[in-house]
Amino acid sequence: MATAAANSAMTKSEWDARQQLAACYRVFDMLGWSEMIYNHITLRVPDQENAFLINPYGLHFSEICASNLVKIDIDGHTLDNSPYPVNLAGFVQHSVFHSHLPDAHCIMHTHTSAGMAVASMEGGLRPINFYAAGFAGQIAYHDFEGVTVRAEEGVRLIEHLGDKRVMLLRNHGILVMGTTLPEAFLKHWALQRACEIQLAAMAAGTAIELSPEVIAVHQRDLAKVQASGGAGVADFNAMVRLVDRKDKSWRE
Repeated sequence: MATAAANSAMTKSEWDARQQLAACYRVFDMLGWSEMIYNHITLRVPDQENAFLINPYGLHFSEICASNLVKIDIDGHTLDNSPYPVNLAGFVQHSVFHSHLPDAHCIMHTHTSAGMAVASMEGGLRPINFYAAGFAGQIAYHDFEGVTVRAEEGVRLIEHLGDKRVMLLRNHGILVMGTTLPEAFLKHWALQRACEIQLAAMAAGTAIELSPEVIAVHQRDLAKVQASGGAGVADFNAMVRLVDRKDKSWRE
C-alpha cells in the first residue's frame, strides 16, 4: 500500500482528500449503506482542475483506503496509474455534475433500502417529520431511465437538478452533493433518516404533514445551527472516530 511519504509525487492536499474520502466510504459501510461493489462517492482533488477521486470498481466499501482510490478526469481518463477500473455508471453520473457545477465538490449516490423505497413512491419525500421538513422544497427528482451509462442522460440530470443540490432518482436512490464532504455527508444522513421515518410512519398509519409556515421557521433555524462550525464537520468527525476504533486501515 502506498503512503503519503512513499508517494513523493502526491501533494499533501491530495493525500488529505484521499484520506477523507476513504474514511467516508468506511463510515458508509459502518452505517449499512454499502451495496455490494456498487454505488459511488466522489471528491474533487484540491488544486487539480477537473480531477476527482472515485472508488475502485470491484472493491467493497469496507476495502477502500486512501491509496487505492482512483483519480480520474472529467473524460474518464485515469490520472494515477491505478490498476483498478472505474464503474461506468459512476463515472457518467458523477462526471456530469463535477463538470457543470463548480460548487459540487463532493457527490454521493446510494441505493439504501429506505432511499430507494421513498424514491419509488408517488409524491416522493413528504414533509411529515423533523428531517424531511429540512428538505421541503429543496429536492429535485429525475425519472428512471435505466442504468446510468449513456452520456446523453447527463443533460437531463443537470436540467432536472436545477439550482438544487439534493435529488431523488425515481425508482433508483439518493443523490446528494456538497461544497465539502462533511456537508454532503450530513445531507445524506439526514435524507436517509427522513426516508426511514417516512416508511415507519406510513406503516403505522396516516402521517400528518407539517405546514409551510412551520417548515419555513424550521429551515431558517437549521441554517443558523449548521452555519456555526461548518455544516457536517462535527458529525462526520464523530463517525470517523467510531470507524477508527474498529479499523484504521483506511488511512493507508
